[in-house]
Amino acid sequence: MTHSPGARRLGRAIALGLVLCATLGTTSATASAGPPRPHTPDLGPNVTVFDPGMPVSEIQATLDAAYARQVDAEMGTERQAYLFKPGSYGTPEQPLQMKVGYYTEIAGLGASPTDVRINGKIEAYNRCLADGGTGNCIALVNFWRTLSNLSLTVDAAGQDGCRASANFWAVSQAVSMRRLDITGGGLSLMDYCTAGPQYASGGFIADSRLPATTNGSQQQWLTRNSEIAGWSNAVWNQVFAGVVGAPDDATFPDPPYTTLDTTPVSREKPYLYVDGKGRYQVRVPAAQRDTRGVSWANGITPGRSIPIEDFFVARPGDSVRTINSQLARGKHLLLTPGVYDIARSIEVKRPNTVLLGLGHATLTAVNGAVPLEVAGVPGVVVAGVTIDAGLRESPVLLRVGDRHGRDGGSAANPTTLSDVYFRVGGPHIGRTNIALEVNSDHVLIDHTWVWRGDHGVEGFTEGVNGDTERWRTNTGRYGAVINGDHVTATGLFVEHFQRYNTVWNGEHGTTVLYQNELPYDPPTQADWMNGDVEGWAGYKVGDRVRHHTLHGGGVYVFNQNNPSIHTENGFEVPRTPGVRLHHVMTVNLNAGTIDHVVNGVGEAADTTRVGAPVYVAQYPLP
Repeated sequence: MTHSPGARRLGRAIALGLVLCATLGTTSATASAGPPRPHTPDLGPNVTVFDPGMPVSEIQATLDAAYARQVDAEMGTERQAYLFKPGSYGTPEQPLQMKVGYYTEIAGLGASPTDVRINGKIEAYNRCLADGGTGNCIALVNFWRTLSNLSLTVDAAGQDGCRASANFWAVSQAVSMRRLDITGGGLSLMDYCTAGPQYASGGFIADSRLPATTNGSQQQWLTRNSEIAGWSNAVWNQVFAGVVGAPDDATFPDPPYTTLDTTPVSREKPYLYVDGKGRYQVRVPAAQRDTRGVSWANGITPGRSIPIEDFFVARPGDSVRTINSQLARGKHLLLTPGVYDIARSIEVKRPNTVLLGLGHATLTAVNGAVPLEVAGVPGVVVAGVTIDAGLRESPVLLRVGDRHGRDGGSAANPTTLSDVYFRVGGPHIGRTNIALEVNSDHVLIDHTWVWRGDHGVEGFTEGVNGDTERWRTNTGRYGAVINGDHVTATGLFVEHFQRYNTVWNGEHGTTVLYQNELPYDPPTQADWMNGDVEGWAGYKVGDRVRHHTLHGGGVYVFNQNNPSIHTENGFEVPRTPGVRLHHVMTVNLNAGTIDHVVNGVGEAADTTRVGAPVYVAQYPLP
């Protein structure tokens, strides 16, 4: 996540107002009024369910109030999900126009995206961080929001000329768009209606049918298994996998597109829906290989449906002992929105268990705990969960499998992590050795952001002394460590860790889009040394690995605490024909230097070429 040169990104923790009560539909007044209605789950106070019979003005007022609370609550504690039952919302006379703030999920409750139809707009705008909210307008800190499983007919009625020109989704990391069908107007991933600089950095779309899309200032982006009517431009690297209508990449890096005709391994994220009889279920899509286009083109997404009664529906006050007891009994786990303090591991031991979080449910490590342990069994799906480090160092925040060599996994039914995010520092001091550790074979990582926070609300003084204190206090050595074989990552975003951001030790690994920023805050070169080597590569493939593939990777440098610091290589991989990098780059963001792109190949990304990527189209070189 890059920023305006020289500008420090400051987080604000603003949590205002009372939590909205859930609107969970009506129940029959008496047993004699007719057959019993289907069970309506109690999803807690932080979930609001809308019915198409509700007045548009009431829905609009609820969403406007939520946005007012969350628009600046980057480091806040409120988590919310707003869910729409099947039906139509908004009219040409009264379109439903909503804006989405931090820690907010907007989702339809249909079996297919076309079951929930919204006439209006669903948007995220730049945040303007200077001059009383009129200057330094960027999307670089627009994190943690989710939009999924609905159809949107863009209707800008009542908006001014610029705002009426597109549906704006100006975001960066930890933001996913899934299972969308957008018509009636264009989609813009850049907010060009505010003052500059209008930067945006990195995002994710999957399983969606989109209109002509303006990429604008988005530096790196992954679009997977979708259909697009057009794509405006690329900045540093735009990656497409299994996308109908994707641009050709034959002239890379002019323009810098990376296009795979199919996605090697995919599984769409589980989603909550209401079936034709009013019953709540969770759809768990099946894993696929070499796929292209949306999963719902010919009906409901292939997979299985699990009744909500088979889930333990947890709230933040529930103990881990209770959660583990329910999991051991064979229940799946639904985490309702909120912040959960985790002093002992949540343990997922049974094959095919589903752990689904709503509204960016957050697990915070307490007393050095490992918040989530997934056993080396096939078919586990973890989705929609954020994991925060705590004050005492955790050895790891999420571990999949005990240790490599014992957990074979399943190629046909891989354990899958979808929209699973990690944070070390930010709302509070955080410490971990490793954020994500994958030991099992055949694991799919489908969109993750693994972030050692470069800003937050810890109260450190700014400037060199403050940044030095951050380096010593918010500690995270490794972001992602992949030890399992046949692991695939689609959308791997890892940033600011103090040694290797990503270490890939397993054989036959594949990454489709990698985005990394090296840490901003090493105090001296001596603090940023790997033995005799200056710095730690942003992406490291283990020395013994013989087969590995990366499509579309970027490593950025902004050593703002000490601009004289050097990093020898952005990527470090074994020199062997089976390890291949396709379309990789390094970028200087106005401080520090990366001397080479990969293994001594590629020119220096230094301050003579700020913002201009250094590309290596193929490694090993042809």
